[in-house]
Amino acid sequence: MSVYRRTLVYFKPFMGQTMVATLLTLCSIALNLLKPVPIRFIIDDVLLAPSRGEKFLAAHHISAMSPATIILGLCVSLVAIQLLSGVAGLFTSLIFVKVGLQALLKLRTELYAYLQSLPLKYHDARRSSDSSFRVAYDSQAIQTIYNKGFSNIFNSVITLVCTFLVMWRMDWVLTLLSLGILPLIVAAIYFYADRIRSQSTTIQERESAVLAVAQEGLSSIRMVHAFGREEFEVSQFSRHARESLEANLKLTMTSVSSALVIGTLMAAGTALMYYAGSLHVLSGRLTLGSLQQFAAYLLMLYAPLESLTYTVWALEGAAAGAQRCFEVLDKEDEVKNAPNAKNLGPAKGAVTFENVAFGYDPKRLILQDVSLAVQPGETVAFVGGTGAGKTTLLSLIPRFYDPTAGRLLLDGEDLRAITKKSLRNQISIVLQDTVLFSTTIRENIAYGRPDATEEEIIEAAKRAEAHNFIQAMPDQYRSQVGERGSHLSVGQRQRIGIARAFLKNAPILLLDEPTSALDPATEHAIMDTMKDLMKGRTTLIITHRIATVHGIGKIVVLQNGRIAETGSGAELLARGGVYATLYRAANITS
Repeated sequence: MSVYRRTLVYFKPFMGQTMVATLLTLCSIALNLLKPVPIRFIIDDVLLAPSRGEKFLAAHHISAMSPATIILGLCVSLVAIQLLSGVAGLFTSLIFVKVGLQALLKLRTELYAYLQSLPLKYHDARRSSDSSFRVAYDSQAIQTIYNKGFSNIFNSVITLVCTFLVMWRMDWVLTLLSLGILPLIVAAIYFYADRIRSQSTTIQERESAVLAVAQEGLSSIRMVHAFGREEFEVSQFSRHARESLEANLKLTMTSVSSALVIGTLMAAGTALMYYAGSLHVLSGRLTLGSLQQFAAYLLMLYAPLESLTYTVWALEGAAAGAQRCFEVLDKEDEVKNAPNAKNLGPAKGAVTFENVAFGYDPKRLILQDVSLAVQPGETVAFVGGTGAGKTTLLSLIPRFYDPTAGRLLLDGEDLRAITKKSLRNQISIVLQDTVLFSTTIRENIAYGRPDATEEEIIEAAKRAEAHNFIQAMPDQYRSQVGERGSHLSVGQRQRIGIARAFLKNAPILLLDEPTSALDPATEHAIMDTMKDLMKGRTTLIITHRIATVHGIGKIVVLQNGRIAETGSGAELLARGGVYATLYRAANITS
């Protein structure tokens, strides 16, 4: 399906408004066709042949008027026609712009919602700035397609047809001569159209790259300053910005040269009409006023032709942006709900891995043949070297990814038979670097339960031992945390994350390196709070710090994506296997 046909879906809800705008467009065109008529009367019936004007007035039983009065009346009629045409055009433009913006809102919302639903595998392979660019900028193409596409094309085609019919009735020979350039214009349009679409696509990609570099450099400004890499970052940005500039210049050259070709062709057609029309006036076949009227209609004929030319090129540019939006919407959700997926009620928390294998690339597996049963309320720690697959294993439980082979069960139900939303409602997650949004502390704590009461939020903060430092802040729970929580310390951010988990009160708790970024004293305090959070919940925790989990009842050791050992810390240490090696490397003594 073409880009243009796909965009029609976004305009169907607004067909009523489009019909009103269409009727107003027809009124405006009809009024525009009347504009040259008073000019012809002034020239032929008042200035050059006043007797003919008097006969016209007498035939219509209008009392004789002076030439000045007649001219004044005709000039007033010109202003009235222009005013009525302008009012119709004003309301037409307002309606078309409104419909275009409504369609833009619909596409942006759908695009953003679909990006939110796509699995992490999709986002892992792309820069977030590119997705942001498609939502914020590429999506605007749909407004261009509507406002410069449908409205311009409809207006231009109707104007062309009506103007052609009027001109044909006036002088068919001059009309054919005037349209002699049409095949050349069509050829020029096709010649430049492909170039403009290709160059527009290049611009979109390079503008996206500029945004990506700027976003990455500014979001990592502390690191840039720390390593004195300001000049390098500026040079990187400058290089991408220069490439964007060159792409824009190339498109501008194409547009300017195409405009020159089209303008020259139209000038040639106008010159040919004036030459032949002047001969018709000299031979008496056409009056001077009629020639002037015909010339006005010729301008009205060429104007929509020129408009159509630029519309085609604008559409080709817009099509490049729209195609980038549809590329996202066409991307298959690899972790989608099964057709018969059911909503899960309150879970007990039994998590089972059955021969699970996973790889971001099916040819390179990260996890292989993982089988494990976690009982409701049980706490299990996963340890292993870097790259052993610990974080990946935890990511399979909320279905951030689906296993390449095998299956995961929750309370005996295959996760793929459960809707993602109801599954994730059963899970709380505390990460190594707690993600906070640029809003208030209250909203961040309530992120998983936006309907929570003030009392519930405060209680969760107290259980996470965050209430005291929140109360000490100027606006307390209404305090802004800054971008990614920059106004808070690492320990404070972590406690906000724990409070969020307390408030959600889910039966399954996933802890991904929850203390690795903390100093020993803060880690000890956080772990005391975490133990309270873990009570009565099925808890899976991964960490590099063996001391944090050595006393936990069940430890699973991962090595090269497989389960190497399972047991308590003391049992694993006595075996002298992988865990014992990790234990000794951490300089831990029993």
